[in-house]
Order: sequence, then structure tokens, then C-alpha cells
Amino acid sequence: QVQLVESGGGLVQAGGSLRLSCAASESIFSLNTMGWYRQAPGKQRQMVAIINRGGNTIYAESVEGRFTISRDNAKKTVYLQMNSLKFEDTALYYCNTFPHARAQWGQGTQVTVSS
Repeated sequence: QVQLVESGGGLVQAGGSLRLSCAASESIFSLNTMGWYRQAPGKQRQMVAIINRGGNTIYAESVEGRFTISRDNAKKTVYLQMNSLKFEDTALYYCNTFPHARAQWGQGTQVTVSS
């Protein structure tokens, strides 16, 4: 059973924007804080942004002020609006619960920023 499906990635020039989406199953989404994570080649996966069911958010320092996480509880979907993209934002982006990844990791969505 697929629990997480990420989409919306692509190739964009530095300074551009992308909006990622993550569709989750009810069992994963309904009670959990959700997060976006990313993993660049040769690096560990890191948290980018999290949002709890009430809409409170926390961001990694590297994306603060540029990225916005949101969630639609009715659609069981989490979004990540990414503005002012930088080359160093290039990575495979995933969503999952936070602080513990309770779901099987999805395929992720690739974001590539050209400098």
C-alpha cells in the first residue's frame, strides 16, 4: 500500500520557484506532524520544514524565509513552496512524518537548480 507520493520537482534556474506536493494516506496524515526532507548526492537526508496538524511550522535555517510548508487536511496533502531557489537546494525531496519517519519512504521528487 502506497502511503506517500511526492510530486512537483523539476529543473529550474537559480532564483526560480517550485511547488512540491505530497499526498499521504489517511493513516499517516491524520494524526501526525508532517515534514519535508531532502537528500543531496553524498549527503545525509535532512529535515527542511515541518508542520503540525494545527499549522505551526519550523524551518531549517538554510531555507528560512524562502520556503513555505503548508497542509490541506481535507486532501491529506502537504505542500512545499520553494522560492528564490539556490544551487545548493538541489536534492531529492521527500515527505514523511516527524520526528520519526513512520511511513515507508516514497520515491521522492527531484529538484535541480541550475546556477
